Amino acid sequence: MSQEVCPLVSADDRFRLEAIVVDRNRSQKHVARARIILWSAERLNVAEIARRSEISRPAVWRWQRRFVDAGVDGLLFDATRKPGKAPVAKTVVQRIVTLTCGEPPGEATHWTGRAMAKAAGVSLRTVQRIWQAHKLQPHRIRTFKRSRDPAFATKLEDIVGLYMAPPAHALVLSIDEKSQIQALDRTQPGLPLKPGKAGTMTHDYVRHGTTTLFAALNVLDGTVLGQCMQRHRHQEFIRFLNAIERAVPAGKVIHVILDNYAAHKHEKVRQWLARHPRWVFHFTPTSGSWLNAVETFFSALTRKRLKRGVFRSIVDLQAAINRYLDEHNAESKPFIWTKPASKIIEKLNPVNASVH
Repeated sequence: MSQEVCPLVSADDRFRLEAIVVDRNRSQKHVARARIILWSAERLNVAEIARRSEISRPAVWRWQRRFVDAGVDGLLFDATRKPGKAPVAKTVVQRIVTLTCGEPPGEATHWTGRAMAKAAGVSLRTVQRIWQAHKLQPHRIRTFKRSRDPAFATKLEDIVGLYMAPPAHALVLSIDEKSQIQALDRTQPGLPLKPGKAGTMTHDYVRHGTTTLFAALNVLDGTVLGQCMQRHRHQEFIRFLNAIERAVPAGKVIHVILDNYAAHKHEKVRQWLARHPRWVFHFTPTSGSWLNAVETFFSALTRKRLKRGVFRSIVDLQAAINRYLDEHNAESKPFIWTKPASKIIEKLNPVNASVH
């Protein structure tokens, strides 16, 4: 090509090319092409032109050929390209969406991208784009559990009412225990986080025992009264109740929200309640632990202090938990429940709610 093309630049063409080069408002690609032709008119070899232009030699030949065929105007327009790949037909898209929402073939548990691409006769990337456009994620699944408690609605209204409208001159506490908290020590130190590398931690560990955290969340101000104990029987539960009894000023009624754990309904616990008439227990529905506000505190404790912690003894573990309790109480905020019981029931039973 370099021998076939020999640009001959007339005076008029040179004037136009030089005007393009000095025009500050001209596109840089047009300036670069005009310089290639001007340098070619000076009989510079292709390698030198390519070096000055910082492009390849075939690119120099291409623009020399364009100038010979179309003149200066040919340098100012890009040649049309061949049409791209035709878009996927709507019927194919709909078929992929329908298949994705149905059962996969054979004994597969869910559709994979490659399985769908093979079934639909398209590429994997096409399947990924269609899934993304329709917000389909067949690899993910969300679990749920519905409460079968016959008194679910009554208990729900009772507990939500305590959260949204606490009784005057009373204390509302959400109580539960986080059992079997393990004091885990790693077999060797991990490496810290670095740019481009995640922190490391050994998979194996040394277990130094367990502890149980009894916690009571004050709904009004968000503070938590916690106590670590070795076990979580009714004896430890009563000891924790006695600690709360000593901490709460006399004359205040104490409303307690707690789950249906056997230790909470033990005969000795009922006897203790009979001796302390200012205490009122409100049990959450079966499979309704999400109604217990203290569970949010346990979740934060696990994420921020326990999950990646290294504890060489039970004492270290309990000290870390107590420090977290102090930090939480220093910056505590009231627990605010915003959704009324009627809205929750309507969401759980949309058909029945619409009928009524």
